[in-house]
Order: sequence, then structure tokens, then C-alpha cells
Amino acid sequence: MRRSGLLTAVFALTVGIAVAFGASPGASLPQPRAHVYLLRGLFNVFSLGMDSLTEELKRRGVDATVHGYSEWQTLADRAAADYKARKEAPIILIGHSLGADAVMEMAAYLGRKGVPVALVVPFDGTKSFAASDNVARVLNLTQRDYAYVRGGPGFHGTLANVDVSSDESIDHINIDKSPRLHARVVAEVLAVVGNHKSAPVKNANGADARIARPATLPEQGGSRQNADNPAPPPHKPPNSTLPLHTEEIQN
Repeated sequence: MRRSGLLTAVFALTVGIAVAFGASPGASLPQPRAHVYLLRGLFNVFSLGMDSLTEELKRRGVDATVHGYSEWQTLADRAAADYKARKEAPIILIGHSLGADAVMEMAAYLGRKGVPVALVVPFDGTKSFAASDNVARVLNLTQRDYAYVRGGPGFHGTLANVDVSSDESIDHINIDKSPRLHARVVAEVLAVVGNHKSAPVKNANGADARIARPATLPEQGGSRQNADNPAPPPHKPPNSTLPLHTEEIQN
């Protein structure tokens, strides 16, 4: 009885200390953090736009890391383990050239492990891929019509093939460094990260103040979306409709 009374007293003291410091014995676990994986292309020397994009995201408070394309499977195994341990989510994948191919393969591999991917952004991949059913959105930035991404079996996310072939200043070597494309990608990433967090901060106009947008975001048909007057959310197509459209970045 004396031992039981001592244990009860210790427990009561522990609860009292927790309450005094503003903690709760049943407090929820820390929230998982968003992680952006960026993959360079051949030899790790032709895709340095991935490095500068990583730094841009870090300045916005986003956890972003850059790697060689050949590391994708090791990274995927680590990401899957962290996701299942509630350390990491949402997962975002961005890559250039062979790194673009690798992020599509990495997304499909994560799908086979039961891990969702919030956003995949290939910069000018070398071939066409089918988006796997665990991916919520694909933003394919390309200058090659043969490298368009299509929806694979069970894919019900959103998919945009953004064709920049009309811009003669952009080629395969520098597409990953384009300031306009970087602005588009940063806005897409911040939208995903912002939607993942609760209680968004509103500005005076009632818009989400945390989500930055570039000056213009092209929509289907080459029309412009003004940052101060954003278009309404796109209509979600039925499961039988392939959510695929082509966009063209304006000069």
C-alpha cells in the first residue's frame, strides 16, 4: 500500500509539473514536416538550377535538399521510413533532365510503398512517363512534346504539361534556371505546404497571406491569372475523365 501511494504521488507531481509549464499529458505528437527533394541531371554539373531553387525554397522556410539523380531509390527508402514514422509529409519531388526522369520513377516507387506524393515537377525530362496513382499533382515543364506526362492507371490527381518550346531563350541546358519557371514552382510548393498547415493566416482581402504567387500564372489556353485576382479553384473532374491539359508559359 505504501508503494502504491508513492507511485500515485509521483504521477500526480508529474502531471502538476506538466500543467504548470503549459504542457498536457495527452499532447499530440509533433506534426510531420514538408520535404522537397530536388534531383540534378547528368554528372551533377548541368542542373545547377536545382541548387538555386533549393536555396530559394529554404529562404521561404521550406525544408529542401538537392541530390544527384542516381540517389533516388535511397532517398525514396528514407522518405518512406520518415513518412511512416510521421516525421515527413507532404513529400514534393523536383528534378531536371535525368533528374526529371528520376523523380517520376521515385514517385512510382513511393506509391508501391504506400506513400503519397503531393507534387512532382519534372524540368524537361528525356522521355514520357505515366503519373502513378499516389501522386496528387504533376507540373511537367518541358520543351519536348514527346516528353509529355500522362495519367497512369488509377491516377486521379491534376496534371499540367507546361510547354515552353515557343520561348527561344529556353533550352534543355538552362530550363532549370529560368526565373519565371522558378517563380511558378515556388508558388506551387508554397501552396502545397500552406494547405498542409492548419488555420491559414488571412490578409486584408481575405486571401491566404502565406501563399506567395508569381506575378502571373498561366492557365489553359495561354490566358493569364493575375496575382491580385486569382482564378477560382479548378473544377475537379470525375474519375472517368483524364485531368490532363496543356499550358503555355507567356513571354
